[in-house]
Amino acid sequence: MNQLIAALTEQTKRGWVPDRTTVFCSWGGSAPGNIGSYEWGKDNSVVLQSSAVAYVSLNYPVRGTETLRATASPTLLQLTSDIQRRQLLSCIRGGNCPGPNVSSLQLPGDVNFFANQLAVPTMEFAFEQTKGEEITSFLSEAQFSAESPETLDPLFKFHETIAKMTAEAILRLVNDPVLPFYPLDIALDVQNKLKDRSVVTQSLLSSASSLRDHAAFFQSETMRPANDPKERDPSHVRMLNDVLRDLEKSFIIPQTPPGVYRNLLYSLPGKTPQFSILRFSKEAVLHCNVSSKAVKHNSADKEVLCHSTLNQSLSLILKAIRSAERLVCFGLGLFENYPNDTI
Repeated sequence: MNQLIAALTEQTKRGWVPDRTTVFCSWGGSAPGNIGSYEWGKDNSVVLQSSAVAYVSLNYPVRGTETLRATASPTLLQLTSDIQRRQLLSCIRGGNCPGPNVSSLQLPGDVNFFANQLAVPTMEFAFEQTKGEEITSFLSEAQFSAESPETLDPLFKFHETIAKMTAEAILRLVNDPVLPFYPLDIALDVQNKLKDRSVVTQSLLSSASSLRDHAAFFQSETMRPANDPKERDPSHVRMLNDVLRDLEKSFIIPQTPPGVYRNLLYSLPGKTPQFSILRFSKEAVLHCNVSSKAVKHNSADKEVLCHSTLNQSLSLILKAIRSAERLVCFGLGLFENYPNDTI
């Protein structure tokens, strides 16, 4: 992080003026529960919710030397994949390459408050060992570090790679006229989370399909022209970026059961890729069915209550999808190349 700050500061001395602000933070109290990031985020939540466009994490970036792992929220998956792909291509030419590993964010860690409470898109690059050799636990990471950075990376080459990839992400986020976010990735992620047809309603599937179609058109017919200096209108681009910044916020729900993220786009770790609130409701219905068979007294009331919980979860997901679609349609209306009769 110090090298990133030094490099960016040197560029500003040479006259570089970024379009957006970068705030560098070093957190305390991470091991006991991400206390520093949570408290700072909470204290600045009003400004962050209205202005923050992304959170780039540098939490323990060299945990091994075998696999280059990249994690990102759906909004930033394509940017993260592009950066990692270029790094691996460069590595292939030089040899000694770590294997690729790009995934949607599952365990927020130090980004928890930003991703889960504010729905700020997040991304992180890290080197680690292969899954089969990972034996660390929360306790071992918190109190007994397996190997020091000097042991894992004596020449700091892996640290340098992470710094370069992180710097590229920061430069794209602060310099691109249109934020490098991709709504279609959100729409595809939503559809992927609705593959369990046993509980998903037709209205949910139809809404998810409609969101995908509008998101695809939005990327090709609104975002792409906005990146052309000849067609760029500053006020339109600003409103377009506001749409992109707020898209994940459509999936924030006010209250959730324990173990379920407020941001519906995040799945429970180690579970099937579906909405965590939907999995929770399904498990509740299953538990009710078992209880009803064991205890017949008031079984009908229990079944109604359980199915009500499931229907409420489905309703929250449907509301979130439709909210995201309305936002995308608003973005489509910013430019004249979208037919009015389809909005």
